[in-house]
Amino acid sequence: MTFRELVYQQTRRIPKGKVATYGQIARLAKKPKAARAVGVFMRTNPFAPEVPCHRVVAADGRLNGYFGLQKLDQKKQMLVAEGVIFKGERVDLSQSLWQETN
Repeated sequence: MTFRELVYQQTRRIPKGKVATYGQIARLAKKPKAARAVGVFMRTNPFAPEVPCHRVVAADGRLNGYFGLQKLDQKKQMLVAEGVIFKGERVDLSQSLWQETN
């Protein structure tokens, strides 16, 4: 399985109401220093919504990976609809970070 395939496999595991970070997905896909590559894969994800790339956020809870402010608003709306908790414009990772189990 390629790194890209592993990234998408791990992203599929993120449940509704939770988020993962780019670094977290990179670690789960066995390349802990490849968070930026995970971002590229999320941005070019051909399998949405089966691979829920909107559930992957920055390590500080910021939303990114979608182009333009309108797209970021859409990402936030999708996450809020799924039950993700925000503090201002950032995901409250203390409440909404996915605690994966292998």
